[in-house]
Amino acid sequence: MSPVVVFIVAVIFVGALVFLMISKTGAHEHAFDKEEYQTDFLAIENQLSKDHPLSFNASVVEADKLLDKALMELGLPGNTMGERLKAAAPKFSDRSDLNSVWYVHKMRNSIAHEPGYTIDYNQARRAMQTYRKALRILGAI
Repeated sequence: MSPVVVFIVAVIFVGALVFLMISKTGAHEHAFDKEEYQTDFLAIENQLSKDHPLSFNASVVEADKLLDKALMELGLPGNTMGERLKAAAPKFSDRSDLNSVWYVHKMRNSIAHEPGYTIDYNQARRAMQTYRKALRILGAI
C-alpha cells in the first residue's frame, strides 16, 4: 500500500473519530443537581399538611416555582413559565403528562391572581404528584 493511501485512510479515520466525539458532546443532557432538587421538592411536600389549609395553596405555588427553575435551567426560551412550558412540550412524550402540568400551573395562576381562590388538601396532593412527575421527566429528580 502506498504512503499516500495510508495517509488518506488515516485522515478519514481521524476525521470520523473527531466527528463522533463532537456529536456525542453536543447531544448530552443537562446535568441537574438532582440532590438539590429532591431536597427542595421534599421540603415543599413536607410543608403540605392536612391540618393547615394555608399550606395547600402555598405548596402548589412553591412546587410551580421549582418546576419553572428547572425549565429555566434547561435554557428553554420564554419570558414566562407558560412560554417555557410550550417550549418543553417535546420533552413530554405522553401528552396527558403535559396536560396535567398545564392544569396545575393554571391552578397556581388562580391561587396567585384570584383573591379568595383556595384548593383543598386532595387537590394539593394531586398537584404535588404532577409536579414530581414533571420534574422526573425533565431529569431534575
